[in-house]
Amino acid sequence: MGVPAFFRWLSRKYPSIIVNCVEEKPKECNGVKIPVDASKPNPNDVEFDNLYLDMNGIIHPCTHPEDKPAPKNEDEMMVAIFEYIDRLFNIVRPRRLLYMAIDGVAPRAKMNQQRSRRFRASKEGMEAAVEKQRVREEILAKGGFLPPEEIKERFDSNCITPGTEFMDNLAKCLRYYIADRLNNDPGWKNLTVILSDASAPGEGEHKIMDYIRRQRGSSGSPSLPLSQHDELADSLPSAEGEFIFLRLSVLREYLERELTMASLPFTFDVERSIDDWVFMCFFVGNDFLPHLPSLEIREGAIDRLVNIYKNVVHKTGGYLTESGYVNLQRVQMIMLAVGEVEDSIFKKRKDDEDSFRRRQKEKRKRMKRDQPSFSPGGILTPHALGSRNSPGSQVASNPRQAAYEMRMQNNSSPSVSPNTSFISDGSPSPRGGIKRKAEDSDSEPEPEDNVRLWEAGWKQRYYKNKFDVDAADEKFRRKVVQSYGCASWKWYYPFHYAPFASDFEGIADMPSDFEKGTKPFKPLEQLMGVFPAASGNFLPPSWRKLMSDPDSSIIDFYPEDFAIDLNGKKYAWQGVALLPFVDERRLRAALEEVYPDLTPEETRRNSLGGDVLFVGKHHPLHDFVLELYKTGSTESVDVPPELCHGIQGKFSLDEEAILPDQVVCSPVPMLRDLTQNGTISINFKDPQFAEDYVFKAVMLPGARKPAPVLKPGDWEKSSNGRQWKPQLGFNRDRRPVHLDPSAFRTLGHVMPRGSGPGVYGNAAPPPATYQGNLYRPLLRGQTQIPKLMSNMRPQDSWRGPPPLFQQQRFDRGVGAEPLLPWNRMLQTQNAAFQPNQYQMLAGPGGYPPRRDDRGGRQGYPREGRKYPLPPPSGRYSWN
Repeated sequence: MGVPAFFRWLSRKYPSIIVNCVEEKPKECNGVKIPVDASKPNPNDVEFDNLYLDMNGIIHPCTHPEDKPAPKNEDEMMVAIFEYIDRLFNIVRPRRLLYMAIDGVAPRAKMNQQRSRRFRASKEGMEAAVEKQRVREEILAKGGFLPPEEIKERFDSNCITPGTEFMDNLAKCLRYYIADRLNNDPGWKNLTVILSDASAPGEGEHKIMDYIRRQRGSSGSPSLPLSQHDELADSLPSAEGEFIFLRLSVLREYLERELTMASLPFTFDVERSIDDWVFMCFFVGNDFLPHLPSLEIREGAIDRLVNIYKNVVHKTGGYLTESGYVNLQRVQMIMLAVGEVEDSIFKKRKDDEDSFRRRQKEKRKRMKRDQPSFSPGGILTPHALGSRNSPGSQVASNPRQAAYEMRMQNNSSPSVSPNTSFISDGSPSPRGGIKRKAEDSDSEPEPEDNVRLWEAGWKQRYYKNKFDVDAADEKFRRKVVQSYGCASWKWYYPFHYAPFASDFEGIADMPSDFEKGTKPFKPLEQLMGVFPAASGNFLPPSWRKLMSDPDSSIIDFYPEDFAIDLNGKKYAWQGVALLPFVDERRLRAALEEVYPDLTPEETRRNSLGGDVLFVGKHHPLHDFVLELYKTGSTESVDVPPELCHGIQGKFSLDEEAILPDQVVCSPVPMLRDLTQNGTISINFKDPQFAEDYVFKAVMLPGARKPAPVLKPGDWEKSSNGRQWKPQLGFNRDRRPVHLDPSAFRTLGHVMPRGSGPGVYGNAAPPPATYQGNLYRPLLRGQTQIPKLMSNMRPQDSWRGPPPLFQQQRFDRGVGAEPLLPWNRMLQTQNAAFQPNQYQMLAGPGGYPPRRDDRGGRQGYPREGRKYPLPPPSGRYSWN
């Protein structure tokens, strides 16, 4: 889950952070699929060291996709997950580390959010089943015929939770997948792979950031280049949509521009300002806390916070945060400044909603006024194809006059219903229907809003309606604010509703040592805390009974029905599910009686695990790990950082390790066993630090910032009127691309003339290293590019015009035009490729390397790679 509307706002406000991925697709030859060779240079003109994957954004769309049939069984789901990872890997092509993190047991506040989502999904599923059965019975009662209802097992996505058999099987499948790729894929040859499955506690993204933070904090650890691919959770594995890179370095440039402040009473530090910006974003919503009622991203809440921050920070005497610690006194000043404008925010929100409804009402009135108020009848009644000349059909001698008479008839009969049809004499048809009252959307029931934030007294109504407490109870309001502030970074306290910014006055007196919660839950305990009774089949039988038995001591935790508070929203999915919070002391007391019923397998699934590191036989660390298993050491051993790009931590032997020369059995029947295995795995633990250790939020010594991408601030003064061109890709030295003269002539022959610039007048050409079709699918009404364009080699098709002295001259009066490159290609489709006429402009992989000062290509021979001419049909990506 992410913050709703945050990415949309971010990408629109800072558009240069987005770069479209150049993706090389697998090829197929004679029915055999040829995979992408990820060991070749990255087609995006940039190389990445590390790739971190938050796996839940992959698991969900692979197991229950929204735009295609769902996988038939669990085996197909696993294969879909493998293919999705392969696709991301081939785009990024990490050279040092692949870190895959699956959500483990979550903090308490996250569990409350999971509980709400799972209960709501269960309720909606049951309601949909009841409604479907009601409709079937109604149709059958009226004499209708329906085919027998297909009994189909529905995939319950609630199983994607730590502790279930599905997640345990997924961990086994991923171990097999990693071993297979390390053995057989050249792109994985020297890669270090770390798998943090669902048995390791913590959210996937938190485990990733904790790993990075601890590696940065290790003494003597080099600066690990971080190249994190921000994959989209909404992208589907089978959809051929494009992925994007989100350039965090460019976002830093934007934020530095926006947050820079002059005349501060303290030294400006861009790192501290960015940390404050991240912290303030917590208050507009996340997976753990509801956003403040006055802060909506769609209403410009982040921009409002930044402006208030820049105005107030001069008075605070310093920044809000420092290396993860928050100055509550300064946070209070910011929030109280937000509270001063809460009234105006709520009133503007109401005015905007009223204005929107008025516009929608006027639009409907215009549509009703503009639509025909009659349905043609008689001789102008629409006929089926071929039936107009059939016997009995009427033929109009003067259709234009007949249409005129019908319009005049309509103007003189304003009471005629829009649904009324006419007969040949212009009178309404008796079968045309009865006049009905015009529908007005204002009759649609609006969500009941008892708080009315735009009216005076909103705070009293809010606390009374949401908390059943009078707003004059200052002690309660102070407790809510303190708990909310604590949960902002401790992620413990449960919340349905958020306080107001104007109530943050008491947060500055919060004690410095916050309550951290009790002992963390185990996987099966978490399932009891987040699952509804309808998903009890994922739990042991005796545990399941506690969720449904009326005599259960915790039966009140599992209501079959519950209210949903829309909380000012319009749709039910946006509302708040009002569920009782789980009292962990009562839950653990009830589970003590059923713990003895667990089988050994269930006991294993209920235990907490850790990360596992994998390397192949070519990795420098392979022999070191193998020696540990030979010695049988039971103590943890330090990781030698010189053998794995500076990674530090501890190794311990894995009882279920993958070892060289041992067969790795496939957990998926449709996939083969690995009989020639060279992969080895071992338990890995991050470097440990004291509880009071401060992970400093500063740039590491020796870190180099990427070259600036954004337009310089003083560009208007120094550009001398030249138009500034932003950097659109990763490589600022990429050569501009354009069509050669022959391509323009061909387009001129096939494109419509006299219609302006045409469909490509404002479209940028594809990049020089484009690996797919030369053009994207055209929109409706656009002219199709000639088929011969698909037979051109990408590098040659976008080659610039040749020097003038090399162009061939010809006499128009003597003979035909000489064979230019385009025409030569058409006449030599079946001939052998002539290397002296076609030279590849790039090095290995078909991607142009950076030129050195002598005009050559760094690392590659001067002579390009030679290829046979492709067959006349099909599209090819040249490697």
